[in-house]
Amino acid sequence: MSKLVTILSAILLISGFTLQAQTVDDVINKYVEALGGKDKLNSIQSIYQEGVTVMANGNEITMKTWKVKDKLARREVSFGMGSQTTIVTPTEGWRSNPRNGGAFEAIPADRLGPLLGELDVTGPLVDYAAKGHTAELLGKETIDGAEAYKIKLKLKQGNEVTYFIDSKTWYLIRETRTGGGGPGGAGGGGGQRPPGDGTININYSNYQKTEDGYMFPFTMSMGGQGQGMTMEKIEVNKPVDPKLYKPE
Repeated sequence: MSKLVTILSAILLISGFTLQAQTVDDVINKYVEALGGKDKLNSIQSIYQEGVTVMANGNEITMKTWKVKDKLARREVSFGMGSQTTIVTPTEGWRSNPRNGGAFEAIPADRLGPLLGELDVTGPLVDYAAKGHTAELLGKETIDGAEAYKIKLKLKQGNEVTYFIDSKTWYLIRETRTGGGGPGGAGGGGGQRPPGDGTININYSNYQKTEDGYMFPFTMSMGGQGQGMTMEKIEVNKPVDPKLYKPE
């Protein structure tokens, strides 16, 4: 009997370790470490990205984004016959209207709130509790053949984002959003945003290090939205022109 008890105790002990390895904080911590660690990520003060999408008809869509920690998120998208710019600051936001000659219009306060998460340059998973977010581990799912942990994050701003983190690489490989607000992860969320208020998947891949050792996905694709976007330039902690804070 004592031998049986010993075996059962060992099984329970191993099971305990397995469950512990699947806690939401453990998964998030491994994700943070895969991107270089908390200290490395928290050293990010600004990010500049340039990306391009080549459509099936050969037309190009280009995107430029600037982020300054807790101060600015600016995205400029050019699509051949026109362009659109979105600017978010802690107190105000603007969006240009291509149908009105590109004139800027103020973002209403009720729509600005969810967009404030864009000001987080490291992404909401890093120090999520300190930022006022709550996280829940929902088990695992298979994403394009990869086993991934599924995490639901309720943001301080009130909206929710679901993240899928590869169980082998610990990189973010997909996020699911409802509506146009909500940031991506530290290695993702380069500025692509779902149009309107629908639910959409954003997939991240082709992770590479910048010259100064920051890890980012260089390919992003949006489910049901055509071709993926390839990052052609990512710069960290470069000076940002003060003019970019203004609707112009």
